[in-house]
Amino acid sequence: MASSVDLRFGVALRELRQQCGLSLRSLGQLAHRSKSHLHELETGLKAPTVDTARHLDRILDAGGELARLVDAPIDHAAEAGELRARVAASDVSGDVVDRIEQGIDDLASSYPTMAPADLLPLVRRHLAYVGRLLDGRITLAQRRRLLVAGGWLAVLRATVHIDLRQRHAAAAHLQAARDLAEHAEHAEIQAWCLETRAWDMLTQGDYRRALDLSHQAQRVAPKGSSARIQATAQEARAWARMGDVGATRRVLDRVERLTANLPVPERAEHHYRYDPAKAAAYTATTLAWAGDPGAEQVARSVLADLDPDGDGGVRPRRSASARLDLGLALVAAGQPDEAVVLGTQAVASGRVVPSNWWRAAELLAKVEQTGVPEAATLRDLCTEYAPGRRPPADSTAG
Repeated sequence: MASSVDLRFGVALRELRQQCGLSLRSLGQLAHRSKSHLHELETGLKAPTVDTARHLDRILDAGGELARLVDAPIDHAAEAGELRARVAASDVSGDVVDRIEQGIDDLASSYPTMAPADLLPLVRRHLAYVGRLLDGRITLAQRRRLLVAGGWLAVLRATVHIDLRQRHAAAAHLQAARDLAEHAEHAEIQAWCLETRAWDMLTQGDYRRALDLSHQAQRVAPKGSSARIQATAQEARAWARMGDVGATRRVLDRVERLTANLPVPERAEHHYRYDPAKAAAYTATTLAWAGDPGAEQVARSVLADLDPDGDGGVRPRRSASARLDLGLALVAAGQPDEAVVLGTQAVASGRVVPSNWWRAAELLAKVEQTGVPEAATLRDLCTEYAPGRRPPADSTAG
């Protein structure tokens, strides 16, 4: 009897039996062995004797293959050494993955200022490069880092597709991001996938679904992570859109507690690093959507900080959104004339991305309901800059 069970014997026996088109029962009849005995040999539950191996070799016309597996002792040291070598082997130089991760931070930091159509091809190229590296020879540590990198890039790509209202593409890349995050066991990317879906549902008007997804994201996100804070803010927005001012206020209080002692991140514009300075802008948006009277004061303060000189500031996309927020608050406060001015400034900036266009359309609808004649100017601009129409050449400057 062999001193230990070599699992290679069972694998080889099963392959030879299947190549001959034999079931366990039929092989047992030919070899005069029980079906259960052969099953134990194939599954490694029982070690074969040399005589049994030679007998099965003859029945299966295997040329002594099975007997050699029993006769030859397993060189455990050699096999372990081969495994260690495979773990350490890589065709990727040491700093390649570092550069990839740096590139992801650059792309995520460009998201607030770069036009989605310009950012998309850059993200696609980075994703393709990560995919090629995953197909090559890499270490286990490098593989996990590349899976994480691919997850971040895929969720960013999905976000850009949402901004461009390419929802079929967005869904495909969100699924890819979830798969990569699952393989890498990266909870924060998984949470961002849920938060991103919540935002998409919010822009489509499915507020209940957005609320459910924001709750899921909060449960998955690591404690203290940017994903958990952002998902909580998304919950407040969903409540606001459903008109529940009380629930909106309660969740905003939670966001304030989560961000009370949060330091400003090294790269504040990074889309996946929560910047406490954004809290006031989120609050302004949320209160404006809820129709809360406190929205006007908060929105004015946010716009003054973002764009003190009235030229769009260093965050022109966020400045455009702040103008829409303040416009909605002003309409609710009975000041439609100023709301029209802010709306025209936001639309003419060319910084209202397609996925946010419904906010401009909502402001237009509300000022038109007031009957102010200036609303016609805003309507003309909305027609000119609507997604799908070619904006003026300098519309994305700044």
